[in-house]
Amino acid sequence: MAGRIEARLKELGIELPQAAAPVAAYVPYTRSGNTLYVSGQVTVWNGERRFIGKLGQDFTVEQGQQAARLCALNIIAQAKAACGGDLDRVVRVLRLGGFVNGTPDFHDQPLVINGASELMMQVFGDAGKHARAAVGAPSLPGNVAVEVDAILELA
Repeated sequence: MAGRIEARLKELGIELPQAAAPVAAYVPYTRSGNTLYVSGQVTVWNGERRFIGKLGQDFTVEQGQQAARLCALNIIAQAKAACGGDLDRVVRVLRLGGFVNGTPDFHDQPLVINGASELMMQVFGDAGKHARAAVGAPSLPGNVAVEVDAILELA
């Protein structure tokens, strides 16, 4: 199904990864009414883990933004799966929660998570503007650099 959002992805030259299967005792998303909750997505591209390590030690802020962008691509892939392939059903990105695996002296979590936030606004336009949290973590699953979860409103 090639709708408005699929056309936008194509225009931006964005390819979505395959929606990742859960690696523990959870589901990739749940829906309650018109609200879609997407579980934390990490830096995986079609099963291959990327961006393994810490911000402030192994990665720069700019590399962290690319890691966060990859998490956001995975969120969109999960939303597409939840919507039966029709991303036009996404009415609004309500909230993103970003977690950054950083050294104790790394304090640029908001700048890193901008990589996810900016992608949502590029893809969904004004509907991609959202509330957000960006927090530091001493470690993340598999030592990935970033994890992002989302809450979306669906039609």
